[in-house]
Amino acid sequence: MGLSDKEAKTYLASLGLGSTSVQEIAKKSGLKRPTTYFAIEQLVKKGLMSSFEKGKKSFFSAESPERLVSLIAAQKKKAQVLEEELQSVLPELNNVFNLTGEKPMVKFFEGKEGIKAIQEDILKTEDKNIENIYPRDDFVKVFSEAERKGYIAELRKKRIKIRTIYTSQAPAQLILNPYAKRKFVPCEKFPFSSDIVIYGDKIAIGTYKGKLIGIIIESKEIAETLRLVFNLAWQTV
Repeated sequence: MGLSDKEAKTYLASLGLGSTSVQEIAKKSGLKRPTTYFAIEQLVKKGLMSSFEKGKKSFFSAESPERLVSLIAAQKKKAQVLEEELQSVLPELNNVFNLTGEKPMVKFFEGKEGIKAIQEDILKTEDKNIENIYPRDDFVKVFSEAERKGYIAELRKKRIKIRTIYTSQAPAQLILNPYAKRKFVPCEKFPFSSDIVIYGDKIAIGTYKGKLIGIIIESKEIAETLRLVFNLAWQTV
């Protein structure tokens, strides 16, 4: 009926008592006196109870159960108004919802172990061709040579071909990987501070300056767009 549990208990108790005091209603309902007072106030507002003074005492009584019919009718009317308001804005809400098309899935990672978790996800890809842009000088500060060699070894083992555009203070002596093609760009001209890997329908981004943070975005549209941007960069480097 739209009543709270305490309001319902108070109304039912009052219904069987007639005109009586708050103490009697509280006793029969099993509620505390302050709670009963509050419930009565709400029921009076809803037209389900009334009060009157007799001497110096206040008495309360429940209105006829027929009032519940009026209460339901009022709720129906309110619900109808809300439904009409919703229907009027529903097309606009659907336009906003459909504006982005497929909803990207985003996962967040923190710390060095989080970046390693991203690398593990990259190694699981079924796509044998991936693209990568990364700041090598920042990367080597985070991962040791043994860790880097281990990651490259796993890429070779899975025969994942990778095209890499990397920055550094100078062209570096890189770990041998027959499945890798690399292009160097000076960090003074392109001061990248994040690692970007495009693989399958996913994009992994990791930051190496300050707090280590990484994200994986899974979206076919975003991955395809960034892959086109990478191809454009690859052709001009």
